Amino acid sequence: MIALDTPIQFVKGVGPRVAEKLKEKNILVVEDLLYHLPFRYEDRLNPRALNELVPGEMASVLAEVRGTVLLRTKRMPIFEMTVGQGPVSMKCMWFHGAYLKDKFQPGQMLALYGKVEPSRSRAGNFKMIQPQIEILPGKDYPEETLLEVGRIVPVYESLGGAQLSSRWLRRVIYRLLEDLGGKLPETLPPELCQRMQLPTRAEALRHTHFPPAGTGLRLLQSAATPAHQRLIFEELFFLELGLELKRRRMRERLGPAFTTDPRVREALKRVLPFHPTAAQKKVLSEIVHDLRQATPMRRLLQGDVGSGKTIVALQAAFIAIENGFQAALMAPTEILATQHFLAARRLLERSQRQPSYNVVLLTGSLDEDRKRANRGRIVRGEANLVIGTHALIEEKVEFANLGLVIVDEQHRFGVMQRFRLMKKPNTAEPHVLVMTATPIPRTLALTLYGDLDVSVLDELPPGRTPIVTRRITDERAEEVWGFVRKQVVAGHQAYIVYPVIEGAKDDQPELDFAHDPTPEDVSEDESAASKGKSSAKKKAGTKTQTKAPPLFNEKPALKSAVAMAEELRATHLAGLRLGLLHGRLGAEEKEIVMRRFQRGEIDVLVATTVIEVGVDVPNATVMVIEHAERFGLAQLHQLRGRVGRGAARSYCILMTGGKVSPQAEERLDAMVRTQNGFELAELDLALRGPGEFFGTRQAGLPDFRVANLLRDRKMLELARQEAVRFVETGETEMSRTSVETVWAHLRAHWQRHYGLVEAG
Repeated sequence: MIALDTPIQFVKGVGPRVAEKLKEKNILVVEDLLYHLPFRYEDRLNPRALNELVPGEMASVLAEVRGTVLLRTKRMPIFEMTVGQGPVSMKCMWFHGAYLKDKFQPGQMLALYGKVEPSRSRAGNFKMIQPQIEILPGKDYPEETLLEVGRIVPVYESLGGAQLSSRWLRRVIYRLLEDLGGKLPETLPPELCQRMQLPTRAEALRHTHFPPAGTGLRLLQSAATPAHQRLIFEELFFLELGLELKRRRMRERLGPAFTTDPRVREALKRVLPFHPTAAQKKVLSEIVHDLRQATPMRRLLQGDVGSGKTIVALQAAFIAIENGFQAALMAPTEILATQHFLAARRLLERSQRQPSYNVVLLTGSLDEDRKRANRGRIVRGEANLVIGTHALIEEKVEFANLGLVIVDEQHRFGVMQRFRLMKKPNTAEPHVLVMTATPIPRTLALTLYGDLDVSVLDELPPGRTPIVTRRITDERAEEVWGFVRKQVVAGHQAYIVYPVIEGAKDDQPELDFAHDPTPEDVSEDESAASKGKSSAKKKAGTKTQTKAPPLFNEKPALKSAVAMAEELRATHLAGLRLGLLHGRLGAEEKEIVMRRFQRGEIDVLVATTVIEVGVDVPNATVMVIEHAERFGLAQLHQLRGRVGRGAARSYCILMTGGKVSPQAEERLDAMVRTQNGFELAELDLALRGPGEFFGTRQAGLPDFRVANLLRDRKMLELARQEAVRFVETGETEMSRTSVETVWAHLRAHWQRHYGLVEAG
């Protein structure tokens, strides 16, 4: 008998061979397949007639194959098919469509879905380019026909070619639901479902896969039906429930309780270089409250570029040191680690403390003798503040009495890297403060970093002048270089940033610029982050879907940092002192270049995105970003934040070349419109989607089966509230059976479905 935990290979129509393919998609049992929901729906209850089509609309059409031809052009093979209804015909075209040859026969009935475009062809007034397509079953398959036409039809992301297509999934899932007979074990308490007016789990799954007549197509497409909302809430509720338990368990652990008596407060005043902002005072008070507790602090400090996160973090470090503990600060790059090291030393020189604080730098590029000596100072407790890169989490590094861990640019580290530093041998777990300059909406942050409380720096320190941002085409490059020269003559410095180091096909791991899924913007230079697009954006559910290639407006070759540094040095910026900085330079070379730029020995620094994080040169007033359309919004904002750090007026110039995609236009317009990092982060999240925005597996976010963190943020907040309520009052508000059912489901599903969320 079929049950939710039945291995998928025993389902009728699957078998061992197909089960192996499904295993690759993490579909192991019946329940997994039932939660592989449609990603869109087609209205085949009322498909459009060919003579009713309107150019520009997306439409579903049922039509008969009239004829096909494969055209061999110089650029590519194009597959053309003519379909018709009675006397009316329409042409369909697929670029690089040789694989469709011999797939269709005259007389076959097809379901087509695509954008209607005008046509002057003899085959009709309309055409579809790259439509999604399914061959409808014939009269010998009445059940399949029932699932394909005369209803709203679910369309699934393909699980592996034609064999596991939408049509196959519809048939198998329909039979599964029939075999289960609506008898699915409930996961949510009936009391909760009744209060929130949620349908049962069985009804929700059936209506999501096979919507009843009368269900609005718009509600289905936006996952807003009661059935969808029930499944979304269920997934988010169990996520938040597990995170709430983690937070409560964390509060039971033993951590060092720091004091902040007058002596400590006086030490903080001595090292603070300026009067703190109201936001800094608020955040520091939240951190101090945590540090005083005998349970380890777990706090996320997020703030915009230049909001003063580092000084707050160093103040927390000084509190730890004044209490007799060591503090460690881990940064993602050697440039940033070195900058933090120098900043900490400058601040400590102000303290006039006797004996003085001992600050140690530990990075991979240090020679072995110095690394060995520094590790010795750390394990003996002679180093009060240890600043470094991934070198801090090497097994050779041991602390005498680690009381505070600070992780800068949290999103650039894997989940387990932070935990490896936290778990360095200690009598008690250290307090942990993680920082990010990528603003995240609060509820999402509490979910993304499940064990962390959140503090926000939403105010810039005094003296930070607004940055003038302009976007221009590279046709006006002469004006830009003239402006850069004027700024240098006036005693200032400039950055010029390029997306690649040199050849476009070289191995360049630091490439991290945005990639829009548009035909005119496809390149071999995609970054690793860009390759992490959600599968729903990559596919539209059927094998026959392919992306149209660029027919016109070929994208121009990208300018590179190495080539442009030579060209500018010889032409437009001749006579100025130019430096070059990129990811292929050794750590020592990078450090030399940055030190020279900081000392004013370099007028213009030509660089890649290696300068995106942590470069602080107050005298730099110009940021020129070439091929700005190729960078992501977060990157553009981070790069802009490298200027405007002094009293002089600063400028960010976004130069574009070639055709700019609609998404890139939106990013660039937003950069000109606002400097508010939180506003830009919201837009970035909307443009890229949660998976790519957060870097799902890197950040520790689980793969959601139903929910979408961007679309379902209100439901996420509701799920969080209900999870807290269940933990606090569930036993008194609900029956014992309801409570036990919830805990049993959480235990059975947590590690598999939510295990990517930070482990406690």
